Amino acid sequence: MPTLLARARLWPGIVAVILITIVLLPPAAGYARQYAFAEALQFVIFAVAGPALLAWAQSGRTRSPGWPPDSGERSRRPGLRATIWLAAFITVTVAWRLPTTVNALARHPALAAAEMITLLAAGTGLWLELTKASHGPGQLPRPARAAMAAAAMWTIWILAYLTGMSNASWFVAYNHGGSAGGLSAAADQQIAVAILWVVPALCFLPVLYVTVIAWLGSASLAGDERPAPGSAPADWPRPPRGWRSPHAR
Repeated sequence: MPTLLARARLWPGIVAVILITIVLLPPAAGYARQYAFAEALQFVIFAVAGPALLAWAQSGRTRSPGWPPDSGERSRRPGLRATIWLAAFITVTVAWRLPTTVNALARHPALAAAEMITLLAAGTGLWLELTKASHGPGQLPRPARAAMAAAAMWTIWILAYLTGMSNASWFVAYNHGGSAGGLSAAADQQIAVAILWVVPALCFLPVLYVTVIAWLGSASLAGDERPAPGSAPADWPRPPRGWRSPHAR
């Protein structure tokens, strides 16, 4: 059973590698240079879906007793580490969704490799923080992880909102074929906006929900275990032998 479980944990990582390879190589890579919605799909796989699957596979890996602890277990400042990963994710996300950068991706396909490397690195670091257990030294509390997930998701949503509310096309370098029945630039941009909304929601909202529910449940359990008024906590030392309360006399 443990062997089967370990093999099952490998599947998210395998799916992530397959997805990244598909969108990075032809024919999908060619579509990503012609249509803004295909480029947006490539972006969310590099930045959100791929890193989430890789972190999921990593979090399920079992450790032997002699395995050295990772950097998360050694770190005494998990908040600082998580803040650095979140800042890195927001920085590279905004950088690769600027109109100038997206138009450059259409003109220079080789930039997709740099996009993949930077987004995968920052996204995987962020998701490893989100998928770690909240117990033990060096682990981020649940409320902080929920805030991280919300900040990352809203970064992409705000970029999508700005793109969708623009009166002009942001991505002028994309060629839509020029045929009468082809996809218009406006429709292409709106489909890209929908992808930028849906995929982050599918990835981040479950994390937010599970994290907040678990946090509220643990807080409620801690409240139920408080001692009743007038009673001593269980960890207080016992009174000396022969001592009796004045009320008992």
